[in-house]
Amino acid sequence: MEEFCLWPEDPVPADQKGCTCCRLYRQGSRMVWGEGTPGAPVMIILDNPGAREDREGNPAVCTTRQTLQRAVREAGMTEDQLYVTYILKRRPVRKYDKEETRSICMQHLDQQLAAHRPELILCLGNVAVQSFFGEPDAEVRPLRGAWHEVRGIPTAAAYHPLAVRRRPNLLRLFQEDMDFVAAALRSRT
Repeated sequence: MEEFCLWPEDPVPADQKGCTCCRLYRQGSRMVWGEGTPGAPVMIILDNPGAREDREGNPAVCTTRQTLQRAVREAGMTEDQLYVTYILKRRPVRKYDKEETRSICMQHLDQQLAAHRPELILCLGNVAVQSFFGEPDAEVRPLRGAWHEVRGIPTAAAYHPLAVRRRPNLLRLFQEDMDFVAAALRSRT
C-alpha cells in the first residue's frame, strides 16, 4: 500500500499571522504559508491550501496531496527538494472576490520568493499560472512542457492535481510534467 504523509508545514511569519489585507480571514480558515522544505530548489505553487484535517479534526492527506506525492515519487524527486506554497494563504470556504484577493495575496508569494530563492518553479493549475505569470487568460495546456522565465526564475506549468483526479486522462501528462521538472533539477546538480 502506498504511504502518503503530510509534509511539514512552514510556519506563518509572525508579522503575517494576523493578516487582514484580503477578506478571506473572515471565512475562518487559518493561514497555511507553505509545506515541505523551505529553501528547496523547486517551489510548487497551487491556488490555495486544501484541508489538512478530516471532519473530526484528525490529520489527513487530501486527494490533491496524494496525487502530487505519487507523481513526485514516480519522477524520482524527494520531499527535501520541494516546497509547496499557494497564491492564497487561506482556504476559501465561501464566495469571495477572486481577482482582488489573488492580487493582494501575491504580495505574500513575492515575500516567499525573496526568502526562499528557488531554482525552479512549477505552477499547478490555471489559477496559479494566471496569477504567477500575471496573465489573466493564460492556460496550462499551451504552456506545459517548456520553461518560461517568470520573475527571473525558470517556471513550468502543469495541470492541477485535482483536475488530474477528476479527469484520469490527464494523469500521463501530469507525470510527464513532473518528469520534466525532475530532469531539469538533475541537470542542475
